[in-house]
Amino acid sequence: MNGRSANGYSHGRSESSVPLLPYADTSPPSSSPSLSSAPRYMSYFAQRRRFLLTACLSLSAIVLVALSFTTLATQEGSLAVPINSHPEPSSDNNTSAHPAAIDAESLEDDGYEYSPFVRGPPTQSFRDNLRNDTKYITSWISAGWTNDIMTYTNLVYLATLTDRVPVVGMFTPSHIGGDVPPILFGEVFDVPRFIEESGIPLVEWYEVKDPQSEVIDELGCWNVWEAVQYNEHSPRGSVVPSWLKLDISYTKAPNWVKLIPDYPHDMCSSFWSLARLSFPEERAKNIGNPLPSPLNNATLDPDEHMLCFDYLYYACAQQSTDLDHDYSPTWRYVMRYFRWTQRIETIAAHYVRQAFGLPEDAEVPPYIAIHVRHGDFSNWCWAAEKPEDCFAPLPVIARRVREVQEELRERKGIDIPMTRVIVTSDEKDPAWWEEVAALGWRTIDHDTAGTAEVFGRWYPVILDAAIQSGALGFVGTDRSTYSIVSRRRVETWNDGATRTVLWGYKGADDH
Repeated sequence: MNGRSANGYSHGRSESSVPLLPYADTSPPSSSPSLSSAPRYMSYFAQRRRFLLTACLSLSAIVLVALSFTTLATQEGSLAVPINSHPEPSSDNNTSAHPAAIDAESLEDDGYEYSPFVRGPPTQSFRDNLRNDTKYITSWISAGWTNDIMTYTNLVYLATLTDRVPVVGMFTPSHIGGDVPPILFGEVFDVPRFIEESGIPLVEWYEVKDPQSEVIDELGCWNVWEAVQYNEHSPRGSVVPSWLKLDISYTKAPNWVKLIPDYPHDMCSSFWSLARLSFPEERAKNIGNPLPSPLNNATLDPDEHMLCFDYLYYACAQQSTDLDHDYSPTWRYVMRYFRWTQRIETIAAHYVRQAFGLPEDAEVPPYIAIHVRHGDFSNWCWAAEKPEDCFAPLPVIARRVREVQEELRERKGIDIPMTRVIVTSDEKDPAWWEEVAALGWRTIDHDTAGTAEVFGRWYPVILDAAIQSGALGFVGTDRSTYSIVSRRRVETWNDGATRTVLWGYKGADDH
């Protein structure tokens, strides 16, 4: 995660030289295929029983292995995780980042055949697997992991406005190293549960097109990026189309998709302006000048069956900071239903128990999570007279923790002590971490625990987010999208208490 856009949100690494930023409006499609027609998508509740059994077996294996290995932790309060013998779909042992490393057949669960939103198993060309009675929509990611979640959220929300089935790609390792393979959306989030609880259909690209395919598919897409910013005169770059073997011919979207016309400091497009382009009348008025595709030099108008946009991170309902507010339609109708897979929930709970020194059969107690982001945020400290004045000191963060403790006591009758606080941060200063330990707070040291070696290099960032979302209280960092999403999860999923720490100059969080 790095940088802050002019719109106020920070973002992850981008393939563009232009800084990032986000977002949403409602209602699921009315004419999507019925879930009941799906041989692959069994009832979520039936599937959950199977997941729970699998989770119990996996957790038992973790516990058994834990008895066979020496604890890796070297200081009280840090987490130690034993070596896990179970291979993961996102294993980093394969140094090729090409998604061909993902074997679709190996990901099939018992009782699954294929998605009801496509014609059958993955095909060599994606077009051969599209239903004639269904329209689709897709887009690409080009940022850090949290921002990519937000981009896929925007895609799914736009699908509900246009009566289409969203086709979601993988997550790309922009923030963890290009040698790491991508990770499937469905390895992180429980897709059948999302479909059942949200009422929104969703299919992943690996279910549409065989990841092993060498067929190059030509596709016409809308270029939104060039219509909303003025520094780059090309579509937004992304590695996803090349991984999917797609040769894209882009048509520049009309300038009226931009939320604030002629304003260079905000790059938002509005959802309904983008939705207009999905319907025949507006599409016909704005096509006819496509750019040649890079591989086959094909010139194609934006596709009608598979509607496609280059980049939707900056799509929004009313303002660039939609997601930060309670009205946010992308949160209310989409992202709140992106729940972790049962496997990730099980691993996160294991980490929490170890952080608090609890046995594996213990119930996870109520706790407070803190996310402190420093790192590249130091680039945005121009208002601070001295560098050390930019970030809130730990006593200021502790004050916010006490506010959360007090709210939980008053509202829920639950008393969470300082020893039930978990801190995650990118801070590198050992003295800072010593001060954290002096407060009695617990930490999760992924380097010491060997998280990347055990589960793969995707998992430190995923597990930190899962641990934060399981808390009853949360204290985050202002302008960090990672903190914003964690705060929304704690508030919605757990009816929790949250606070946000302001920063940028001395006394920024005084109140």
